Amino acid sequence: MADLFSSDTADAEASALRHVRPGSLGSAGTGDRPPLAVRMRPQSIDELVGQEHLLGPGSPLRRLAEGADGLAGPASVILWGPPGAGKTTLAHVVSNTEGRRFVELSAVTAGVKDVRQVMQEARELRDRHEMRTVLFLDEIHRFTKSQQDGLLPGVENRWVILIAATTENPSFSVISPLLSRSLLLTLKQLEDADIERLLHRAVEDERGLNGSVRLSDEAAAALVRLSDGDARRGLTSLEAAAGSALSRGPEETVTVEDVEQAVDKAMVRYDREGDQHYDITSALIKSIRGSDVDAALHYLARMVEAGEDPRFLARRLMISASEDIGMADPTAIQVAVAAAQAVQMIGMPEGRIALAQATVHLAMAPKSNASYMALNAAAQDVRAGLGGPVPPDLRDAHYTGAKKLGHGRGYKYAHDHPHGVVAQQYLPDDLAGREYYVPTDRGAERGMAERLARLRSVLRGGLRKR
Repeated sequence: MADLFSSDTADAEASALRHVRPGSLGSAGTGDRPPLAVRMRPQSIDELVGQEHLLGPGSPLRRLAEGADGLAGPASVILWGPPGAGKTTLAHVVSNTEGRRFVELSAVTAGVKDVRQVMQEARELRDRHEMRTVLFLDEIHRFTKSQQDGLLPGVENRWVILIAATTENPSFSVISPLLSRSLLLTLKQLEDADIERLLHRAVEDERGLNGSVRLSDEAAAALVRLSDGDARRGLTSLEAAAGSALSRGPEETVTVEDVEQAVDKAMVRYDREGDQHYDITSALIKSIRGSDVDAALHYLARMVEAGEDPRFLARRLMISASEDIGMADPTAIQVAVAAAQAVQMIGMPEGRIALAQATVHLAMAPKSNASYMALNAAAQDVRAGLGGPVPPDLRDAHYTGAKKLGHGRGYKYAHDHPHGVVAQQYLPDDLAGREYYVPTDRGAERGMAERLARLRSVLRGGLRKR
């Protein structure tokens, strides 16, 4: 470090540092060519695709990318978004401003020592050469609290422009002091039109395939579907498919068959935005409702193999667990929620196993829509204007003056009575005696009808006179 910043070489080193393209990934004399996704990484903010909500004129991120420092722009940002949305790309674009160098660390492999070294170098570069360091920290949610604490001095004193990326909610994964010193920006999943634009650009651009192949509309649509909003996945699949086409000769057309061969799976004829999306989703839910576990697994497999968003599948299973199973098997919603959490934590492709387990559980569970129908009945009364004032004895009596209004007066504390149940009216007067929930005789609900009748008998032994 002392030699690098010695007075004899300071001017030469500073000049060299300023003119090295930040984040360049050239190999050290190996001649290896970077992957297509790396070669096509935008070099300026105008080349970015998607995230228009963050890149408008005068926006903090645009000002930062255009060279604004200090009071003119944010010192550090946290980018929260799904994989392939452009978090790394945004960091590279910000670093490409003159007078900045780019340092990339991964929270998976870096430790406190690495962070401290970057901070020391950044401070010396700033003081000796007036050069700012852009520190891109990928997967910051994997850093422990103590590791994140190590970032605070550099962020607080603006030794670095920290750009931290995460796929998890920063409110739960990033320490509060770091959040308060950074600008939190949420990236959206890229739209299909964005992915298609990137694919065609990669085919024509000299940094990409330079027109060496053509891309059929069907192959482009297949690649868009497979990418599932992930630009990196789409470009990687395109590169592999183009290699298959070029094996036949120059300027060949990339076909759906090339894409199939590249991804090593047959393309599923499934449109995520069209009728098939809704038809197959409907078939999945109706198969679960009808207790046909084999059909349910078939439709689940079709959606998974077509690249359907696993979070969408998990949401549909959670809805089915409550709408079609309910209290006939109260564990169904627990299994569905657990599957959704598993998908979130482990991702795909392993997440499909948890989705399959939940699908089997739901399909084989006893069925009841009693809870769902009860809510609909209650909502119908509400929409009809029924439901008067809350009975006075049930109203909040904790604030000053409430007791003078009679709030809480006469309320019977259920735990003070045998079996924890006491005669008391809970519904408004105009709905007293109304019954919404009618349990079935299936599964765990089988024994609920008798218990419910006893409860209602005790509760309504003291109905107010109307």
